[in-house]
Amino acid sequence: MPFALRIATRDSHPSDHVSFSTSHPPPNNKPFESKTEVVNPKNPAESISIPIWPVHCVQGTPGAEIIPELEQSRLNRIIDKGRDKHVEMFSAFADCFGNKTNTAASFDLAKFLKEKGVGQVFVVGLTGDYCVRCTAIDAHKGGFEVFVIEEAVKSVDSGANGWGSAKTELQALGVRVINIAGPEVQAIKLSLQQ
Repeated sequence: MPFALRIATRDSHPSDHVSFSTSHPPPNNKPFESKTEVVNPKNPAESISIPIWPVHCVQGTPGAEIIPELEQSRLNRIIDKGRDKHVEMFSAFADCFGNKTNTAASFDLAKFLKEKGVGQVFVVGLTGDYCVRCTAIDAHKGGFEVFVIEEAVKSVDSGANGWGSAKTELQALGVRVINIAGPEVQAIKLSLQQ
């Protein structure tokens, strides 16, 4: 069960992204506290409330680059996401409304994985309570068997209301939250040694 593909994602936001605190006037622009309404670009009658974040991962800046400790030569693909200034995109698969557009992400991940015959998706990364959670949910909706390796996840809120709630939601959907020492990861290690 070796990893057939290794895909990294990175936020690649325009400098005036809707989620940035600098895109909103005080006092309703406090990162991690304030929220804003975002309208679905494909259905203006639909909107959701999203958190306000500090400015981060701005296109063309070092903050939007993959960290040097991650060997990019071992990656099959890097997906830039969150490129549309009007909508949030936590998931690697679609924006917060489920839209798959080339303005939001640089690549159609679900289509690519299906074309490559991938059946299992292992998710790791930053913001377990947002990006990892939404990516795992969308992978599950796409028909993949999904695993989240818990030790390889860092959350904004690692407590019960953040990662704890996300983990409960994922498990209720059938996403398996596993440990690095668990049999699923060990099977991958063994297959790579053969």
